[in-house]
Amino acid sequence: MSTAHLTLIGKPGCHLCDDALAVVTTVLAELAADPGSPAVVLEEKSILDDPELHELYVDEIPVLLINGLVHNYWRIDPARLHTALLKIR
Repeated sequence: MSTAHLTLIGKPGCHLCDDALAVVTTVLAELAADPGSPAVVLEEKSILDDPELHELYVDEIPVLLINGLVHNYWRIDPARLHTALLKIR
């Protein structure tokens, strides 16, 4: 079974980042209930801790990467994320 690596890039105190994390964790909980779903590893990174991430994404946070590629930014659509993760099977 494949593993999806999610990276959520944001910063503390960002309400959109908090919303994005809530969407991601909800989708991951739904996938965990499906035995055929891929394994998912979630990593959170702050643009305040990484100058390169700050330079790349300061105007786009939150940014969600799937396996290193930008999936979405600003608002994470749960249905779109769910579908993208299921394609990793």
